Amino acid sequence: MCGIVGYVGHGDTKEIILHGLKTLEYRGYDSSGMALMSNGEILVEKKAGRIENLEESMKGKNFSSEIGIGHTRWATHGVPSDRNSHPHYSMDKSAAVVHNGIIENYQVLRKELEEKGYVFSSDTDTEVISQLIQDMYNGNILDTVSKVVKRLEGSYAIGVLHKNHPDELICAREHSPLVVGIGEKENFIASDISALLKYTKDVYYLKDGDIAVLKAGSIEIFDRDEKPVTREKKYIEWNLEQATKCGYPHFMLKEIFEQPQAVKETFEKRVHNGKVDFSDVLNYEDIKNINKIYIVACGTAYHAGLQGQFALQKIAKLDSATDIASEFRYSDSFIDEKTMVIFVSQSGETSDTLAALKEAKAKGALTIAVTNVVGSTISREAHKTIYTMAGPEIAVASTKAYTTQVTIFYLLALYMAELRKVISKEKYEEYLSEIKNMPEKIQNILDNCEKIKTAAEYFKDRTNGFFIGRGLDYKVAIEASLKIKEVSYVHTEAFASGELKHGTIALIEEGTPVVVIATQKNLIDKSVSNIKEVKARGAYIITVGFDDEESLKNVSDNFIGIPECNDMFSGFLSIVPLQLLAYYTSDAKGIDVDKPRNLAKSVTVE
Repeated sequence: MCGIVGYVGHGDTKEIILHGLKTLEYRGYDSSGMALMSNGEILVEKKAGRIENLEESMKGKNFSSEIGIGHTRWATHGVPSDRNSHPHYSMDKSAAVVHNGIIENYQVLRKELEEKGYVFSSDTDTEVISQLIQDMYNGNILDTVSKVVKRLEGSYAIGVLHKNHPDELICAREHSPLVVGIGEKENFIASDISALLKYTKDVYYLKDGDIAVLKAGSIEIFDRDEKPVTREKKYIEWNLEQATKCGYPHFMLKEIFEQPQAVKETFEKRVHNGKVDFSDVLNYEDIKNINKIYIVACGTAYHAGLQGQFALQKIAKLDSATDIASEFRYSDSFIDEKTMVIFVSQSGETSDTLAALKEAKAKGALTIAVTNVVGSTISREAHKTIYTMAGPEIAVASTKAYTTQVTIFYLLALYMAELRKVISKEKYEEYLSEIKNMPEKIQNILDNCEKIKTAAEYFKDRTNGFFIGRGLDYKVAIEASLKIKEVSYVHTEAFASGELKHGTIALIEEGTPVVVIATQKNLIDKSVSNIKEVKARGAYIITVGFDDEESLKNVSDNFIGIPECNDMFSGFLSIVPLQLLAYYTSDAKGIDVDKPRNLAKSVTVE
């Protein structure tokens, strides 16, 4: 989820691109850079770290230019560094490219180009694009870029400069956002409109397969067959703050709504030709002697690990346990060279998790990191690393990082089940199809959230509440309870439903909200009984279950339906309305949803 910006016109190109990068920095802050056309040459400046580093490095340098491209990076291929920063030159420096997305077949293309004698200067997937432009250049830059993008598999939004076309800015998109800004004798490109609003509110939204050629006084848009097409001009009424959040009032809500795309990209990163592929991380030799798996994490990542434990046990038939990182070091866990320990951290910098990782390595365990940040400390310390494709998460309360971590665990369970030959071909395909369909089903929930707002209106005036569930549902309840506490300051606790009558039911009184998660089909009757038990003591029942569960609807004050799926995968779906419940409750109470009190995004002290 990187940010790109481009400009052609008669203004101060360097400052326009710097402004665009600063407004897009929320999309990635590992590095930044720009390429400017100056006196017939393309000048590239790029730096790891925040945009201030790039700005400082350009002070005192003459970057007079009327055309340029810029990039702020969220690393997916190659650690954050100057050399891996964008833009990327072609080998002869005739072309420069910025890119947002993932080129899935970049290794094949890179090998092909290296066999032709091309030398690469980075570890990124993006550099194959600039090298292909050099290799396939035929004098017509539109035709060249059109032929190049046909070689690419995956997702991309790209901006291209070529020194033989000093007044033309080329861009193209496929499954990654790209907008063209329309100015007066100047034109722009950007990943989203926040980078453009200072200069124009008139835009074209490009569609998949579109290629655009921008000059100072013209914009031409072509389809993937190079045929001219017309796109409707839109006028943007948002202000800059609204635009950064893409029109959402808070980053948390925006990130909840980004989950279908984040899960989809995480899935596509690891599934090729109908098969889950973690061969860059694990093979049969790595796991054949493993007899125990620990999943270690903190907070929301720990709760994702609870679902991971469920998946590894149910699908891969592996003995698995989940532990809190701050406790793991002191629990005298039985760890040796036959143990795998999976460490989960959105930031890759969580202090407790890092300390536990070092402890596990010292005892000889195989250590695997699951993180969202390339080059983070935990990713460097672990033997192997698996990256989620959540993109930057700005809100303190984690949402899309959680669902992408869960996605990784289910895919990893399938991969290990096949390696160990403990799953049939039919079950493998059925389960993979279930995961593949999750983004669409999550979107369905997001499109139908009115009942969740009603539940939030009830919750906002309460000081206590409970979340209950059985089996997988209990694991989801723990995360849902944390979300309410984090952002709305309502004290809630999660309990296994069967434990209620062992003491907890004493806390139920008239009007107490009890959120029931009931998706495990063989346990529905027991869940109905639990609902009746607390309802008889005056509880207000909010239930999350499959749309067609009439028995649950009949005993609930507010029933929130989710789409049907194999109940082994229901945790992907049941958490989404509960994230929204937390958000809407917080918003109704007038709390700063994105910055709840006393909390930080990344906990880097023990």
